[in-house]
Amino acid sequence: MADIPQPLLDAPIPGQSLTAEFGARPWQSPPQYATIEEALDYYIPRLQSDEVTAQLLDVLEMGIPVTVVANTMQLGSVMEGKHTVDVGMLALPVLTELIMLIADTAKIKYTTGLEDDSKLRGSLIDRAVEEFKQTTEPTEEPEDTVVKTEEQKPKGLMARN
Repeated sequence: MADIPQPLLDAPIPGQSLTAEFGARPWQSPPQYATIEEALDYYIPRLQSDEVTAQLLDVLEMGIPVTVVANTMQLGSVMEGKHTVDVGMLALPVLTELIMLIADTAKIKYTTGLEDDSKLRGSLIDRAVEEFKQTTEPTEEPEDTVVKTEEQKPKGLMARN
């Protein structure tokens, strides 16, 4: 006998996220670190720990850009209620530079995420666009073979005379 798929009954109800009591989520309460200096005092010792540094270097060796790693870290801290979004965005350049410094110290090649993507990836889409550009380049014809067409006047109800 074939198994009949059962409906998924433990899925969240639409709008359930709007029923939580205000302040019950970490990002709805005051942040733990209110200034950029406090947020950086939270990040810097954390990034300098051996365990986090090893994981960070592994991620960078996989080819994940530095900007993605830094943005993920600050977004996770916002969701945990460590700091606000604006403090995280202002701390982001310092985090990026610190991560690049750690990678440079470990002599690991990395991508910053600020380079031109088409030069980095060489993806199938980029190659297809280049191929299309090459096939659709206009060919130059001698001027005597070009047939000049008479300029057509607009026709229709709204055309001006």
